[in-house]
Amino acid sequence: MARPRISFEFFPPQTLEASFRLWETAQMLAPLKPDFVSVTYGAGGTTRKLTHDAVETIHTHYKLNVAAHLTCVDATKAETLEIAASYAEAGVTEIVALRGDAPKGVDRFTPHPEGFASSVELVEALAATGRFKLRVGAYPEPHPDAADTLADVRWLKRKIEAGATSAITQFFFEAETFLRFRDLCAKEGITAPIIPGILPIENWSGVKKFAARCGAQVPGWLDDAFDHARRDGREELFSVALCTELCDRLLSEGVEDLHFYTLNRPTLTREVCHALGILPEVALQNVA
Repeated sequence: MARPRISFEFFPPQTLEASFRLWETAQMLAPLKPDFVSVTYGAGGTTRKLTHDAVETIHTHYKLNVAAHLTCVDATKAETLEIAASYAEAGVTEIVALRGDAPKGVDRFTPHPEGFASSVELVEALAATGRFKLRVGAYPEPHPDAADTLADVRWLKRKIEAGATSAITQFFFEAETFLRFRDLCAKEGITAPIIPGILPIENWSGVKKFAARCGAQVPGWLDDAFDHARRDGREELFSVALCTELCDRLLSEGVEDLHFYTLNRPTLTREVCHALGILPEVALQNVA
């Protein structure tokens, strides 16, 4: 089996301690030679400046291909395109274009009066500049604002037609969830790569809360399995094995890319990659 292309998602630090954790994460995972790394926005665009600084630092100091998240939330079209232009000027030419979540305390996304009304509009405007490779989000289980998965797939198709070249999915817990979604995308005429989003589970109770907010269904068997692993003191070992098995199943079904949500905690992600045979280049040279 060929080595899959891998990528990692980081989030921008808001404290000095978090800054050290981000740089440690980048340093630990960079030797795995990811295809790209992405840096998120906070909910409501609250970390816009921090995201910009983190993107430039990672691109400059770690020589990684960075895809900066960019959303439609709480900004005019001009402001959003200005941020995009500043990325291009810094040598960052990949963007993950998203509608974005509503600001904290607000139930639903409402477009800025002078801003982009949707991710499709954002993708169209960025594509028109001719300066970026564009990635978008995808939802193998219904987005909280979508009627059903088919509606999500058809919206994804609109984003691809607007200029996106690939999509990264929300995380999921079972391979069949992604595989069914991939098949539906193909049936609807989507030919762009759909990259599965993988979440190595470090804190099961926290992940369950996150899953509830984004519409990811938690299988009953998984809840029971983590309960047993916690009682036996094997939660981390179980998490690595579970994630490795998920990735291995996806790869056996023809998946060529894996995007890991690291939460700026790199150890589990690194262990899963090692279990899949994805090793640092230096280690490979030493073996040779």
